Amino acid sequence: MKPKFLRSTIAIAAVYFSGNLYAQQTADTLQGEQKIDEVVVIGYGKAKVKDLTGSVSVINLGKAENQPVADIGQAIQGRASGVTVINSGEPGSNVTFRIRGTGTIQNNNPLIVVDGMPLNGGLNQINMSDVESINILKDASSTAIYGSRGANGVVIITTKRGAKGGILNFDTFTGIQSVSNMIKVLDASQYAQLNNEMLTNAGMSTNPEFANPASLGKGTDWVDALFSPALISNYSLSYGDRSEKSNLYVSTSYFNQKGVVLNTNYDRYIVQLNGDTKIKPFLKIGNSVKLQHDLKRSGSYDIKGTILSLPTRPIYDANGGWAGPGSNPMLYGDIDNPIGKATNVENSTKGYNIQGNIYAEAEIIKDLKFKSLGGMEANLWYTRTWSPKYQWGVKSQENSYLSEGSNRSITLLWDNTLTYDKTFGEHHVNAVVGSSAQNNQYNYLNASVQKFPSESTQQIDNGILQPVQHGNASEWAIMSYLGRVNYSFADKYYLTGTIRRDGSSRFGVDNRWGWFPSAALAWRISNENFLKDSKTINNLKLRLGYGITGNQEIGNYSFSSSYNTYLYNFNNTYVSAVLPTVLPNPNVKWEGQEQYNAGFDLDMFNNRISLIVDGYIKNTNDMLVPMSVPVTSGYSDVYVPSINAGKIQNKGIEATLSTKNFVGENFKWSTDAVFSYNKNNVESINSETPIITATGGLNSTIGQIQNGYPVNIFYGYVTDGVFQNQTEVNNYAVQMPGSNPATSTAPGDIRFKDLNNDGVINDKDRTIIGNPNPKFTFSLNNTFTYKNFDLTIFLQGSYGNDIFNANRMYTESMSVINNQNASVLGRWTGEGTSNDMPRAIYGDPNQNSRVSDRFIEDGSYIKIKNINLSYTLPKGAFGENFSLIKVFVSAQNLVTWTKYSGFDPEVPINGIDNGTYPITRTVSLGLNVGF
Repeated sequence: MKPKFLRSTIAIAAVYFSGNLYAQQTADTLQGEQKIDEVVVIGYGKAKVKDLTGSVSVINLGKAENQPVADIGQAIQGRASGVTVINSGEPGSNVTFRIRGTGTIQNNNPLIVVDGMPLNGGLNQINMSDVESINILKDASSTAIYGSRGANGVVIITTKRGAKGGILNFDTFTGIQSVSNMIKVLDASQYAQLNNEMLTNAGMSTNPEFANPASLGKGTDWVDALFSPALISNYSLSYGDRSEKSNLYVSTSYFNQKGVVLNTNYDRYIVQLNGDTKIKPFLKIGNSVKLQHDLKRSGSYDIKGTILSLPTRPIYDANGGWAGPGSNPMLYGDIDNPIGKATNVENSTKGYNIQGNIYAEAEIIKDLKFKSLGGMEANLWYTRTWSPKYQWGVKSQENSYLSEGSNRSITLLWDNTLTYDKTFGEHHVNAVVGSSAQNNQYNYLNASVQKFPSESTQQIDNGILQPVQHGNASEWAIMSYLGRVNYSFADKYYLTGTIRRDGSSRFGVDNRWGWFPSAALAWRISNENFLKDSKTINNLKLRLGYGITGNQEIGNYSFSSSYNTYLYNFNNTYVSAVLPTVLPNPNVKWEGQEQYNAGFDLDMFNNRISLIVDGYIKNTNDMLVPMSVPVTSGYSDVYVPSINAGKIQNKGIEATLSTKNFVGENFKWSTDAVFSYNKNNVESINSETPIITATGGLNSTIGQIQNGYPVNIFYGYVTDGVFQNQTEVNNYAVQMPGSNPATSTAPGDIRFKDLNNDGVINDKDRTIIGNPNPKFTFSLNNTFTYKNFDLTIFLQGSYGNDIFNANRMYTESMSVINNQNASVLGRWTGEGTSNDMPRAIYGDPNQNSRVSDRFIEDGSYIKIKNINLSYTLPKGAFGENFSLIKVFVSAQNLVTWTKYSGFDPEVPINGIDNGTYPITRTVSLGLNVGF
């Protein structure tokens, strides 16, 4: 895969650089000057691109529009260097961000700031059509202004404020989703043959119903019954207007995504209201308010269980009800009807989210402004699960079950800042000082009950058996003081200094406060006399920065002990007791992250070529890791406190290259390429004992964190082919002793390497078998314009990462009464028939399905992530009332080149695919209308 992958990448690069550089120098020079004078939003202020000293990625939303995606997180995937975005195909899910690698074993999510207020909810709460700009702060120089919350990077989102002339817009698209790579499983005839072989090899009687496998035909395709094409649609209506004294933006939108998995669905409604008014020449007030409601619904679907369901069993019984397995699990298996559970069980989450702020900004004296912003975010969500009683074959649920929960998270924010902005001849100073106070309160209540007199009375009060209730609350607060100075001289020399002091309730009294400083320098060499008149270099700026940020996302009350209540029976009398469970650690303190950044910005050939390159080293110090607690302490050795004793390093190189390949009167072609390389290494976890992050069953490690390796490495056995005959078994290290092929190692079994050469295969022979972290990621976006037609082709990919396909541990085990992946058709059936797929035998005496590199696959891929073709009708085509009419067709995840055998190589960040909801291919039609 990898050599071929590199050849494909080189071929794409060759096409990329083959563009003809066509002249239109005056226009390009003007566009280049506009680019460096562009104002971007940074923490607690704005800055021109030319004045930036830190590493900031500015997302070009124009090149990401009209994509049939659920949220803006998916739309920006691959469009910013150093930023990894992992999608999920499940409706209503959120993307996972990693900015410059994984820096902690705690929470790695970046801080998301929307219109000046940190967002606790996900990006799926935002309508993409409402977004004006997205800027991603990556290095410590740019994120230190957020102090204890900036360690994982900051995503700053600004919503629209209105446009001159009053514009009414209507945007919509409707598309069809499908699974791009459907898993193939055995049909009834193939499974019956496998079942006979599996039981015979174990010395057991075969199923008499499978005496003639060929007579069973195809049987039931459970996978096909669970997956089907599904619709996705979005409708947005907005109005914006701007005058000398005020502006207004209001929008409403509805989004619906039906899942490709049976009975999964997501609905979202959003209203956005933004406004600014200058009530006095020196005083301005404004607001940003977003109201959002969503509804996520699903049955009790089980992708892995569906794959394993027997094709010899029907979905429906003779009476049209849900069928179930027979009384003998050795003949019929023991899996519930997965289609019945996906249909009958009702899971729902209703969310009601409000995020808003109001502000007042006053110019106290010339060049000095005071701004006070008060904000609130309210996240209310209600969960409900209804599972009716059933009897499907021998599988039953005797009583109906109802569970309901109410959750509330209220966050309040108050920011106050003074901003001074002044130019003295060739000197320019922009300074900001301020304070920020934030508080969050979280409450939840949950209750469940079983057995209802009537299944039409689905209320908690109507349940009869086993009522259970839970409830709890927590609170956190941050108080911060901040300051930043940006100084420049002659548009050539730049200096930025930032400091923030944070106090967090999540730490003990002695460690509650922390300092987070940063400094950065920049030199715009292109403004020096020796380059000022260069015909080749239009802009060249060198940047150097250093800073310290923190991470307070460790959960509440880590510094104190945790207690649980218990009931004990003494002589038939229940006595309540309160017992400590987690040992307190009053010395817990901030995770500190120091980061070095060096980079340059280069524009050449009349701004036809733009290149931004950054190199960085990011050290996470005092990382919180689990403490070793002996059971003799009286505290739990499972639920343990965290101590500041770990260290992780990330270092890498990022590059963004933009070129205008052809600029003509009717035809234009531009290209954007993004490259990100990151090397992750765990330098200390306070112990030589690894931290287990994922398991594959009892005492079966899959992922772990270990000194000297990247995070989440895979750990297990190393395979060395398949034993072909008894002589090979006898001459090798003992795996499963014995001479009976039904209960011991035999020809057809996997040969595991004896790494310590002690003649026995056991836990001591496990080692590092894979790394889920890619060596690099990349993307390539080509934009073509011909008259009123626009075509974008966006490719995105990952190289060098491994995936542990945990699905195959079950779907290629050939050891229990379950269906299997079609790949087992190539199993070992005699000497020389296979050297990678073992024999079929009930019980798996050799443990062929233990965690090993047998299930490690190359996760590298290249995707045509998006193709968008649009046509803008000439103005006046439908009358003067229409300022814009654009129609488009778009395809998302159109083609994937990969050797990964699962649904899709985009799997969770830990690299483990275990029943993951697949990413979908989506083709849509859309319309943009402006009035």
